Amino acid sequence: MVSIGLDVHTRSSVLHALDGRGNTIAKERIRGSIDKVLPHLRRIKDKFREPLGICYEASCGYGHVFETLSRVADRVVPAHPGKLRLIFASRRKNDHQDAKQLALLLKLDAVPTVYVPNIEVRDWRMLITHRESVLRRRVAVKNQIRALLRTYGIQAPKGLWTKKGVAWLASVEFETRATRLRRDLLLVSLTAETTQMRLVEKELDRIGRGHPGVALLRTIPGVGMRTAEAVMAWIDQPQRFSRNKSIGSYFGMVPCQDQSADKNRLGHITKQGPAVVRRLLTEASWQSIRHSPRMRGYFEKVMRGNPERRKIAVVAVGHFLLRIMLSMLQTGELWRKGT
Repeated sequence: MVSIGLDVHTRSSVLHALDGRGNTIAKERIRGSIDKVLPHLRRIKDKFREPLGICYEASCGYGHVFETLSRVADRVVPAHPGKLRLIFASRRKNDHQDAKQLALLLKLDAVPTVYVPNIEVRDWRMLITHRESVLRRRVAVKNQIRALLRTYGIQAPKGLWTKKGVAWLASVEFETRATRLRRDLLLVSLTAETTQMRLVEKELDRIGRGHPGVALLRTIPGVGMRTAEAVMAWIDQPQRFSRNKSIGSYFGMVPCQDQSADKNRLGHITKQGPAVVRRLLTEASWQSIRHSPRMRGYFEKVMRGNPERRKIAVVAVGHFLLRIMLSMLQTGELWRKGT
């Protein structure tokens, strides 16, 4: 097999090819999008009449790159960018050197791979992430409105974000024209973000209602639609996890570790993987603690009666929830009521 390393950029890509003995047989910079690489790959394949294996660093658009290269290559391996930096911490770094190192890793079968879901799942993930962005922007607008009212000592009524409350806010007479304009602009932003949120959640609800995995996870006390869909979208294929405990590392819910001889130091969680899932899991953990005796008991066990360990305990509950979710998805078993 010809092993090819591909350093992909937006406007160009660098290709480095090795034969079965590890000798360089081709290296070049290709201008243009990833589609422009395909003729060069076909030429190498026709010339050497061997299967092609390609390794590239997974970054933004890695799914599209994977599908494009799969049209020609017999094997396409996206490499984990974070783990690549640990393997090659070289002082001499350039595009050609990176491509060569990727080709060498592929030849040695030592690539730290990244899972590539299909386009529907990738779009699902992006929509979930987009909702998180809209939510943050809407919260920021609401905070600015509250600050504006406090600046002028105006007491807001209860239900400020209801239709009645927004109508009251629009009718408030501020002293200066500039302040009234600022209020109006904030209301426009609030309306726009609220409309976006409704549209995004409507589509997410449609996807979630049609997914059996989401319905299964929602049988867990405290786990709602938003948490279930996020966990399901990033797990995608439950059987790809060979060990139940590996799910914690995948979502960054395990502590950093520095172990040497008889010393073992544990730090904060690694925070690898999607931050949106960790945030939703934390919210679901608090709800699960309130509604499930099993989760409440686990929380108290980790807390050990020490209030300062509350944050540690709720993260531990989130990790425990993840393991339960993965097990349920792999077996198809519903949450056992009464636990």
